[in-house]
Amino acid sequence: MTNTELQSVISSWISDVSFQSEGKQYLTIVVPKEKLRELMNKLKTEESTSFDFLFSLTAVDWLPKNFAVVYHLESTKYRHMICVITNTEDRETNVSIDTVSDIFPTANFHEREAYDLMGIIFNGHPDLRRLLMPDNWVGHPLRKDYIDETNLIIR
Repeated sequence: MTNTELQSVISSWISDVSFQSEGKQYLTIVVPKEKLRELMNKLKTEESTSFDFLFSLTAVDWLPKNFAVVYHLESTKYRHMICVITNTEDRETNVSIDTVSDIFPTANFHEREAYDLMGIIFNGHPDLRRLLMPDNWVGHPLRKDYIDETNLIIR
């Protein structure tokens, strides 16, 4: 399936997505966070796409605006890859996105890492707790506005 055909299929499922492909290695889909689970479920379960493997999930800090979560998916059946991006509403009061760990089990630890290091809350995650930082760590150290006041080591 070409990127153009893939865009057509996805547009028939969800109307308020946008696409980026020019100059990109593979098709990038920008989806509102309210439609993320619907899109991810269809990408995985529909025979025409069969994106069965989430191989990367990462968070991006768009200081001062918000955060983005970037998902990279592969169809091992069709040997095709795509990128899905969704954004939080802001960086202070609404930094939550619904989990996809029940759709793609590999998202479990990726989402925990994004929570731990960036502070993004994944609604419905079965075990959302720190993964890399100690439980008593204050803040989220990969945020661009992070200031480490409580964990300073003075030499």
